[in-house]
Amino acid sequence: MNVIQNLHEDVYKRWFRFVNFIPKRIRIVIATGVMTLVFLLSTFFSFGDTWWMFIFLIGAAAYLTAYLAIFEGIDKVEWYMLFIMPILFTLAAYLFYFLLPVRWLTRLPFVILFALVYYAILLTENIFNIGVEKSLQLYRAAFSVNYLLHVLVMLLLMQVVFSFKLHAFVNVFIVFIIALLLSIQLYWTVKPDAKFDKNLFLYCASTAILLSEVVTILSFVPFKTNVASLVVTTIYYSLTGILYHHFDGRLFRNVIREYLFVAFFVFFIAFLTLRW
Repeated sequence: MNVIQNLHEDVYKRWFRFVNFIPKRIRIVIATGVMTLVFLLSTFFSFGDTWWMFIFLIGAAAYLTAYLAIFEGIDKVEWYMLFIMPILFTLAAYLFYFLLPVRWLTRLPFVILFALVYYAILLTENIFNIGVEKSLQLYRAAFSVNYLLHVLVMLLLMQVVFSFKLHAFVNVFIVFIIALLLSIQLYWTVKPDAKFDKNLFLYCASTAILLSEVVTILSFVPFKTNVASLVVTTIYYSLTGILYHHFDGRLFRNVIREYLFVAFFVFFIAFLTLRW
């Protein structure tokens, strides 16, 4: 037993030294390039026949490339939190791509945008991993970028969900899972620690339930797919923004007014598009 344990430790030390030999910024670039290549190859296969296979393939590739890019200091709950965004963004981009016209004029710009966003995600996850002090400008920039990417991922996934024309209950379940995963990662970044506060999970579940209720209501309103996606994304943006400021101890009246104004404004524009 000791021989096997010693062998395992020796292999791990060799692997650790090998990966650390490559500077982290270069690893992030390499990981982005590998993930972009995997994504590009997936676009050449028919979505109708192979979508389920590539869901697992690109999901696993996103986890592995993010792991190699970040690598050091991953502990406990960070094994989950640091990889939610790379995986969800990759899946969202893959599913959304097939809603677009499949040709090189679409493929090339989309893949370039994918590479840029994925690179930004790896940078932000690395900052959360190394535990930068919240008072530093680096953390604030990372959180802002991460929050913006949350909105992007939610918008892409909602577009996919509503485009599939699934049963309303199926949509509610899918949106609940998506909102739960995204909000868990977002609220965790308020205090990125190796442990996850159980009270935060209650807020995450509440966020997911509220988004699910919004989707339930929208299933009875004849919104177009784009409009319905925008409404759900706006609710997510406003709700998580308010709760983030609450966790951070900076929830003031003007902050609440700003987020509510965005929500009501989008709702107003959305209802103007209705044709009963």
